[in-house]
Amino acid sequence: MTEQTLSADDSKSAPVPADAGDAGYDKALKPRHVNMIAIGGAIGTGLFLGAGGRLAQAGPALAIVYAVCGLFAFFVVRSLGELILYRPSSGAFVSYAREFMGEKGAFVAGWMHFLNWSTTGIADITAIALYAHFWSFFTPIPQWVLALIALAVVLALNMVSVKLFGEMEFWFAIIKVAALVTFMGIGIFLLVTQQPIDGNTPGFSLISDHGGIFPAGVLPMVLIVQGVVFAYASVELVGVAAGETENPRKIMPKAINSIMWRIGIFYVGSVVLLAMLMPWDSYSKNESPFVTVLSHIGVPQAGNVMNLVVLTAALSSLNSGLYSTGRILRSMSMAGSAPKFTGVMNKNHVPYGGILLTSAVCVVGVGLNAVVPSQAFEIVLNFAAIGILGTWAIIVLSHLLFVRKAKLGEVERPSYRLPFSPYTEIATLIFLVAVVVLMGFDEVGRITLYCLPVIGLALVAGWFGVRKRINMDVFEKTKL
Repeated sequence: MTEQTLSADDSKSAPVPADAGDAGYDKALKPRHVNMIAIGGAIGTGLFLGAGGRLAQAGPALAIVYAVCGLFAFFVVRSLGELILYRPSSGAFVSYAREFMGEKGAFVAGWMHFLNWSTTGIADITAIALYAHFWSFFTPIPQWVLALIALAVVLALNMVSVKLFGEMEFWFAIIKVAALVTFMGIGIFLLVTQQPIDGNTPGFSLISDHGGIFPAGVLPMVLIVQGVVFAYASVELVGVAAGETENPRKIMPKAINSIMWRIGIFYVGSVVLLAMLMPWDSYSKNESPFVTVLSHIGVPQAGNVMNLVVLTAALSSLNSGLYSTGRILRSMSMAGSAPKFTGVMNKNHVPYGGILLTSAVCVVGVGLNAVVPSQAFEIVLNFAAIGILGTWAIIVLSHLLFVRKAKLGEVERPSYRLPFSPYTEIATLIFLVAVVVLMGFDEVGRITLYCLPVIGLALVAGWFGVRKRINMDVFEKTKL
């Protein structure tokens, strides 16, 4: 048996705990939904909007940063994948942290994930408003109004059912992939036919004649790492979807393994292509780089279409964030480490309490768009990065503890495993610590780091506030 295949009895021979927080969900997500959720998690606003500013800052070296960060993101999701095959759960990494680190670990994992996605939601509604302002029709409408409208629409749709969520993500992902494939096809055609863009002939010369791969030096490349990590913030969502999926042990390995080549093609490939179509300093943080190219090749309508696509990507990310925090908070609520109302489901089996709580934080983001519209995206991106790093670190730590228990014979590892454990986990944790350090070299990043003690104190205070009502019987030993 290889790592890529599973026998019918894989991971079923040993008793494993069942999380009470998984009860009540519909198993309505189909393989096509999960595959597209995995794709959508690997393609988001970090590429469509963030790549423009990163290219303008570091040049073609951005492709290297995407590749390195993408590799470690894959290690994280592969760690999560092994845990999923051991025990699928809608609580995902919170449930695994609870089993291997105790309820304190689950508490930190859940609230760091909430920090990640509540601030990411702010970034998403900010991106949606920025994209809308690309069209003159929306220009008179204040940015914060557009952000509020976007939040209201996605919130309403998220409340209906998990099947509708899956369908929305399916079509959102198809639109994103189709657009990127089409753009790359156009870009390759321009390269092959040497069609000039604004007087510049596409090709590697646009890299070599404009400072090479490191036009601004190595330091800017290193400093943008924390921003690039944001681009991969959604890869762990496939773990949350596993709890509402039919036969997750069969479909998850394929969905997770495909993430690696998608990163290589869509992120690294797109950045290299962008750098060979126009000089790196032609791009801007205020516009999607894909829109920039298409608007400069004499087809204005193409720019409008791509802008619609990147707006779709932001809507997809917001949709996924509301979905995942609803499930994670319900898992925590069942254990007593989140407000009781976040564990409530509606008649369609949607945990609406947690979704509403996340939306409430996003409303704060609407205010941010009203006060500092030009800086809203960058500010919340850095806070989201802290949440991402915390979530990823707990996933890797949970996997390390899982492997340790497996060596003691207390649990059984599935055949689908993270390669080169424990060295892969250790390298990933070192990388995550390095990203935190790098944030100190960026002005906005330093502000974020200054807030770390506040985040830490909030977690400690929160734990002392809930510890007396922690339910220690969340797990029930059973045979899955």
